[in-house]
Amino acid sequence: MRARSLRFRLTVWYGLVLLTALCLFSGLIWLSLRQRLLSEVDRGLADRAARFQIYVTKETAELPPVDLRDEMEEFCQALPPSDRLELRSARGFEFHYPDQASAGGTPTRSVERKFSIGNHNFQLQLSSSLAAIDHTLDLLRLLLLSLVPLVIAVACAGGAWLSRRALNPVDEITSAARTIGIDNLSLRLRTPETGDELQRLTEVWNTMLGRLEAAVKTLSQFAADASHELRTPLAVIRTSAELALRRARSPESYRDSLIEISAEAERMTQLVDDLLFLARNDARATEMPMEPVDPGGLLSEVCGELVGVANARQIRIRREGFADRAAMVSGNPAALRRLFLVLLDNAIKYSHPGSEVIVALSTGDGTVTVTVMDFGIGIRPADRPYIFTRFYQADKARTDGGFGLGLSLAESIVKAHGAAIDVTSEESSGTKFRVVFQAVDRGALVWQPLTGAGSRADTADR
Repeated sequence: MRARSLRFRLTVWYGLVLLTALCLFSGLIWLSLRQRLLSEVDRGLADRAARFQIYVTKETAELPPVDLRDEMEEFCQALPPSDRLELRSARGFEFHYPDQASAGGTPTRSVERKFSIGNHNFQLQLSSSLAAIDHTLDLLRLLLLSLVPLVIAVACAGGAWLSRRALNPVDEITSAARTIGIDNLSLRLRTPETGDELQRLTEVWNTMLGRLEAAVKTLSQFAADASHELRTPLAVIRTSAELALRRARSPESYRDSLIEISAEAERMTQLVDDLLFLARNDARATEMPMEPVDPGGLLSEVCGELVGVANARQIRIRREGFADRAAMVSGNPAALRRLFLVLLDNAIKYSHPGSEVIVALSTGDGTVTVTVMDFGIGIRPADRPYIFTRFYQADKARTDGGFGLGLSLAESIVKAHGAAIDVTSEESSGTKFRVVFQAVDRGALVWQPLTGAGSRADTADR
């Protein structure tokens, strides 16, 4: 079925609601008038019957009932033409007014009374024709049936006009929104100063366009940075291969070229893996199970893996609070392992030889806090707001050949776990990263969607 416009649907609904209301209103008017007219007829019949009874009782005191016909006829002449009176007694007396029978099929309303005068028992029946009332009700019904469609038609026409005027601003917003594309996301819709739903709708549209513009800029910058980072290892691989193929070389020379190519390929693989992880995290395309994880045990494994790297740099890893194995968090082991590897690897890389790195685990108030602190070169205040930005590198001379994706990966994993990460640092004095998780019971088991984090335990620089 072809979709109808909002204007058409509003008009139809308005017409249906109005039709229902008018039908109920008309029916109530007709029934109320009918009940009122019938009540008036009943009261009139009861009053005339009572007066006739009083009259007959008074006259019977002077004359016997059989001799009262003339007086009864005289009294009945004052009755409305639509009335019919019948009086019977148990002794065979009958009186009818008028004498001729009324036409059959005409609806009537009647009242009966029984009374006694001396030894005579009478039964009085007074009825009135409803032809005039029915005629009035028929005229009212015809009038209502004629006016309701006319009112509905006029109301629908007015409703269509009003809905068109009310929705004209929406059409203007739609036309303006259609002109905004990927090449002019900086444009904004004109906001009407009306204080109504249209103003709020326009403001929401402009806010959404602002977020979309920022996202597109971030995506463009992300693609440009990724292309730039991939260009260097590709250039090295191509140059090494071309130099190796220019002339015959010794096996050792070929081996050196292959080692250089392999190293650059490994850097490219690491970069591509990090980019895929970030892309999946942005798209929320991959679901990973969450389960109770012992962060102390996971941190112990990560410290054990990096102890060799730390020893090579003459750095000692000091653990604090790992004895409390009751602390549990809901997370994905592979993703959390990657998070801890990034933080600890960065702490080792940027520490001064002979110093130490502190890895601490603490609990309290339903939270589990993991702290990684070094006493190295620190982060400059001007760089601190941007350290979680992708590809951001504060100083190329201080990055040790990284891509600037490590802390972006860490922040992405932290957000996927519903945790929080913060950093405090002083230049030349060290840096402290703190990650706060919500604690869970050891027996709990929670399955939640989580952005995919690769099982590869790669690390990256700030």
